[in-house]
Amino acid sequence: MERKQKIYFTVITTIIGFMLAVQFQTTNDPVVRDTRDMWELREDLKKEQELQRQLLEEIRVYDTTLESYQQKRAKSKEIALRETVEELRKEAGLTEVHGQGVIITVEPIYGENYVGPVIETVSPYLLNRLINELNMYGAKEIAIADQRIINTTVIRDVNGITKVDNYKINSFPIEIKVIAEDAEKLYNRLKGSTVLEDFMIEGLQLEVSKPMNTVVIPPYRDSLRIRYMKPVKAEKEEK
Repeated sequence: MERKQKIYFTVITTIIGFMLAVQFQTTNDPVVRDTRDMWELREDLKKEQELQRQLLEEIRVYDTTLESYQQKRAKSKEIALRETVEELRKEAGLTEVHGQGVIITVEPIYGENYVGPVIETVSPYLLNRLINELNMYGAKEIAIADQRIINTTVIRDVNGITKVDNYKINSFPIEIKVIAEDAEKLYNRLKGSTVLEDFMIEGLQLEVSKPMNTVVIPPYRDSLRIRYMKPVKAEKEEK
């Protein structure tokens, strides 16, 4: 009987000790409760919503800035490409050009008592000779009878008629338009050139106009023949 009492006492003591330990722990770590009232919660909610709105607005601004940058970058590439193409067209003689220069007029010389064949054209030799002289004197652009002279131009005799590329030069007077870096210098050099005498020997005279502020030279009208070139596959742009 005494032994049972000891057991009961031990069990009861253990239970009481456990309860005291739990109560002590609860006292040391009290549960934190949200004591804010409804108005305070609403104010906090409004602040969070305002912060969220500001963040979304900043994201929208950054997205707009990024999109604008990408558009400008693409547009910049397009503009650069267009400018390059236009510059290449200009160098190839495919665009109309304006500049200071002179106009040379070629006409036959017929004296009062002239008896002989009618001159219908000017020889390819004389035209090539004149072009070489003009280039030596600073000519930048040349057109013969409104036919633009470019690097691939061919001046040749076809059945007694001179052709500049595919166009016949068989009607007088013939106008040769020249744009030069220094029109005054070109004019003076031409007036003292022996090329004038070469034309006179062939029964032709050259009249060189005074230097002009604006001479208009038309674009090359034929299609360009491109040889020894082929398109290549574009490489992928590095990121």
